[in-house]
Order: sequence, then structure tokens, then C-alpha cells
Amino acid sequence: MAGVSHRKATDDPLWAKVLVIVTVMAFLALVLILPLVAVFAEALRKGFGAAIEAINNTDALAAVKLTLITAAISVPFNAAFGLCAAWAIAKHEFPGKPLLITLIDLPFSVSPVVAGLIYVLIFGLQGWFGDYLVDNDIKIIFAVPGIVLATVFVTFPFVARELIPLMQEQGTSEEEAAVSMGAGGLYTFWRVTAPNVRWGLMYGVLLCNARAMGEFGAVSVVSGHIRGLTNTMPLHVEILYNEYDFVGAFAVAALLCLLAVVTLVLKTAVEAAQPGARGGRGGH
Repeated sequence: MAGVSHRKATDDPLWAKVLVIVTVMAFLALVLILPLVAVFAEALRKGFGAAIEAINNTDALAAVKLTLITAAISVPFNAAFGLCAAWAIAKHEFPGKPLLITLIDLPFSVSPVVAGLIYVLIFGLQGWFGDYLVDNDIKIIFAVPGIVLATVFVTFPFVARELIPLMQEQGTSEEEAAVSMGAGGLYTFWRVTAPNVRWGLMYGVLLCNARAMGEFGAVSVVSGHIRGLTNTMPLHVEILYNEYDFVGAFAVAALLCLLAVVTLVLKTAVEAAQPGARGGRGGH
């Protein structure tokens, strides 16, 4: 219409832009940067040598080892499940599909502590399978299997939820073309579907791994806090802090932060590898 000025939605006054940016940066500094600085400052309060000594402690090394083992088991499992579930949901129609999507999202809405209690109820000494496990000398709760199960539960949705919208956006035209040329279902999956979602898969795996290494609530319930045996890094940090070993606690916490930084760098690299895709994910 004549006389009506065309104005972009982002054409705000300079003072408004400055105010928003300053507010965002102040919030990030308060809730993210300042706590990270505090962690490393406390870890190095008695010098670099004291921090390294705390990490080289036998119990700390056992916690690091258990954390890596738990992630090494739970992440590939969830990656395989997420890839298969996303393929089934995005490429096929079948009864119960909405229910499957709801179940995949369930760990997002269930407290990790409740998730741990569920496994105690099932596999604990007084649980549903408690007598059978005792009779056959099988340990799940207060042992590594229980920690892995709890970690798998809380990290369950990450890969699937990353891949489902990506596969839905890509559609089924390429798979249909491959099938029309005589390709089998498994061949089509590995040679057409999987390569198209490799960046989304990597992104989901990184998020899953970060959550697996940092999980506290569910693992705390099923671990039993057995020092040197069932303590992951977050649990070991809690024990050291409760014992007033602040340098040791913050040294292990700083190591966890460094692992998170590595995950962030890898995430950024995955995004940069696909500059044409939304958020750097997916793509062909």
C-alpha cells in the first residue's frame, strides 16, 4: 500500500539491540562462564601438581575408567537403536507408530532419580527378579550392569530424536528409486538412507555421549557409591566434596568440563562440515 514503509522484523533501534546483547552476555557470564572459571580456579588453588595428583588417585582413575566404559557401551547401543527407530518411523507406516514415538520421548519427562528407582524395583534384592538374580549370582544393581542400564535409559532419545525429523524431511524418493532399480531393503538402508543422515547421526552421538558421561541422578541410585568400583566421575566428585577434599573434587570436575569442551569442539566441527544444512546437521 502507498505510504506504508517496509520495515524488516530485525530493524530495531540501536539501543534495543545493545540492550538485548548485553543482557544475553551478562546471563551467559553469570550462569555459564563464571561457574566454569570457578571450577578451574578451585582445582588449581593449590597448584597444578595437586590437581594432577588428585586425578591420578586410584579411586579417581577407577571413576574415569568406569565413566568411559559406561559411555562406550551405552552410546553405541543408543546409536544403533536410534538409527533403526528413526528409519522405521520416518520411512514406514505401521500400527502403534505414535506410541513408539511417545515411548522414545519418555526419558525426557521422567526424572533420572525415578529411572534409577525403577531399575532397583526390577533388579534389586527385593525386586521382581531379585530372587532369580541372587540364586544365579548375577549382580545388576550396585554393579556395572545397573549403571549401564540407567545410563542407557536417560540417553535413550538423543540419537533417535535427532534423526527422526531429518529422515522425515528427506522423504522416501531416493529409497524408492533404489528399490525400483532392484536394490534390496538392507542394501538400500546402508547405501542410501544411512549416508544421507551420517552428520545427524554423529551429532546425536555427541549429545548422547555428553549426557552419558555427566549423568548423576539415575546412576547415583543404582551404583551404591562403592568407592573404586561403582563410582562414575560425577559420583566421585560428590564424595570428595562431602569429604571436604575441595581440590580433588574440583580437579575431577575440571576434567569433566574438559571432556565437555572436547564434545563441544567435535559438535562444532560436525556443524561446520555441513554448512548448507540447517544448524549444520543432516544433508546429503
